Parts: sequence; structure tokens; C-alpha cells
Amino acid sequence: MTDELKSLEQQCVDRGMRMTEQRRVIARVLEQSADHPDVEELYRRSIKVDPNISISTVYRTVKLFEDAGIIERHDFRDGRSRYETVPDEHHDHLIDVKSGRVIEFQSKEIEALQERIAREHGFQLVDHRLELYGIALKKSDE
Repeated sequence: MTDELKSLEQQCVDRGMRMTEQRRVIARVLEQSADHPDVEELYRRSIKVDPNISISTVYRTVKLFEDAGIIERHDFRDGRSRYETVPDEHHDHLIDVKSGRVIEFQSKEIEALQERIAREHGFQLVDHRLELYGIALKKSDE
């Protein structure tokens, strides 16, 4: 089974982390997040499951998970670090600068263009991150 198919909790165990019940709660909350929560939001969600979790435990756990390479940190220019599990497949992000909403997307055309640009400059692309920032357009019927 690949890391992508394993639960976040199982990936932690596989890496030799001691999984306390509080770490298990934080891992499950992160894994179930459809958005890209920051530590404060992870804390709010986690204490709904276990009110004994402290904000410092969430900070330490997120750092531990990030250092282990099982979650990614993003800075979407809103002054806070936001997190997601390492994705099954590469994707890029479109961020609404007014609302903070993050849309994940994939584009074969953009991927091909990035590969071509790297080659033209004598590089082999090994990794990249694309974040597009914009303002949502109002629909004409509003």
C-alpha cells in the first residue's frame, strides 16, 4: 500500500511516531478537512472531539507531521500557515484574496508548459508549486 492510500495516522505509525490519542484526533481532523485549515482552526475542530487538547499540542503535532513529510504547509499570503495532507496527485491552488477560499485544480496544459519552460532553460523539473491569486467575479445574475 502506498503512503497516499494509507491513513495519516498509519503513515505516522509507519514512521515510528508515538501516536497518543490527542495526536490521533488531530490526524483524523486534518485528514477529514476538505479545506486548508490553519492551526487555530485545527484546534477549534479538535477540541470538539477532545476538549483536553491544548493549542500547544496542536502546534507541536502539526510541526511533527510536517517534519515527517506527511502534511504540507502553505502560505497563501493571508498571514497564516495553512495545512493539507500530502495529496495523492499533484494539484495547484487558486486563492480568492478577498474571502480566503482555496480551490484545488489540475491542468495538463499548465503542467506541460512548466515542463517545456524548464527544458528551454536547461532544467529538469523535479518539483513545483503553483498558486494563483485572484478575486472571484460576480455572476451577471447577482
